[in-house]
Amino acid sequence: MKKLSLLSLCLALMLVLSNCSKDNTEPIDTIYPEINTATSDAFPKQCSVVKRGEKFIFKALLSDNVQLGSLNLDIHHNFDHHTHSTELEECNLAQVKQSVKPFLLIKNITIPSGQKTYQASAEIQIPTDIDPGDYHFMIRLTDKEGWQTIKGLSIKIE
Repeated sequence: MKKLSLLSLCLALMLVLSNCSKDNTEPIDTIYPEINTATSDAFPKQCSVVKRGEKFIFKALLSDNVQLGSLNLDIHHNFDHHTHSTELEECNLAQVKQSVKPFLLIKNITIPSGQKTYQASAEIQIPTDIDPGDYHFMIRLTDKEGWQTIKGLSIKIE
């Protein structure tokens, strides 16, 4: 009986191991997605100015070699001159100041499934009663594999 159990165990183990394949034909995605704000209709760009009480349309061309995943926008004040900028161009910053009522926006934008390129667009309303000044406009793009690209733009709200 022991020999039969041992033989059954060995056969079961061989069956399991024979189903494992080392030949994975799917290439592993190791390339970061891209955020293009250099197109003529992209907005905002580094050092753009937007006005309190007005709307603007965020636009950027997104791409990935396999499949795009998710998009997140983050606008927050830069009154203390901290930096996230990914751009070479420096913007003229106002004096360091304390915030009273800073604008903060965190917005997720849905990218349709299966896309390798996508023209992102989103309307953003700037409240009238927020502190004017220097802000960061952060764009976070993640592909389906989980690779993330961040573009940090400096903008001014007047």
